[in-house]
Amino acid sequence: MVKKVSKCLVIDASVARAAGGEDATNPTSKNCRDVLEAVREICHKLVMTPEIKEEWNEHQSYFAKRWRSSMAAKKKFIYRQDIAVDNELWNLIKTYSETEKQQKAMEKDLLLIEAAIATDKIVISLDEKVKELFVKAAVDIERLKEVAWVNPDVENTEEEGAIAWLKNGAEVEPQYLLG
Repeated sequence: MVKKVSKCLVIDASVARAAGGEDATNPTSKNCRDVLEAVREICHKLVMTPEIKEEWNEHQSYFAKRWRSSMAAKKKFIYRQDIAVDNELWNLIKTYSETEKQQKAMEKDLLLIEAAIATDKIVISLDEKVKELFVKAAVDIERLKEVAWVNPDVENTEEEGAIAWLKNGAEVEPQYLLG
C-alpha cells in the first residue's frame, strides 16, 4: 500500500471566499470547492497564522467555514503563531512594487509567503495579479524562488492542474514556482 504524502498548505482567503457548496454552478466556485475537498480527502494540512485566520474569518463562504471545521476535527489544521515577521523580506518587497497599490497587494499576501516559507513552501490562491508581482521580485529575491503558487482555477481537472497535483503529493514543481 502506498503511503499518502501530506503537505502543509497555506490557502488564501480568496479560495475560501470563492468556494461554493454542492449546488454551485460558477466554475471558480466549483474549482475552489473541489480543491478544498481534495485537500481534506488526500490528507494534506491547512496552515494558518493569526493574520491568515482573521482574513478567512472575514471572507470565507459557508462551505469553507464548514470545511475548515472538518479539517480541525480531523487534526489537519495547523495554527502557527510562531512565524516571525521577516523585516528584510518586507523591505525588499517595497522595492519591487511600482505603485502604492501594488505594494499594498504584495504586503497583504506576503503573510501567505512567510507562512509558506516556514512550512512546505506552498500557497494556494486565486490571485494571479499579485503572483506576477512576486514572480518579478523572485528574479532577485532567493527566498521567493522556492515558493509554489498554485491557482485552483487554472486547468483544474482530475487529470491535470491543482487537483491532480494534490493527488500526486503536492510536490513543488517548476511550473508552480515563483522563481
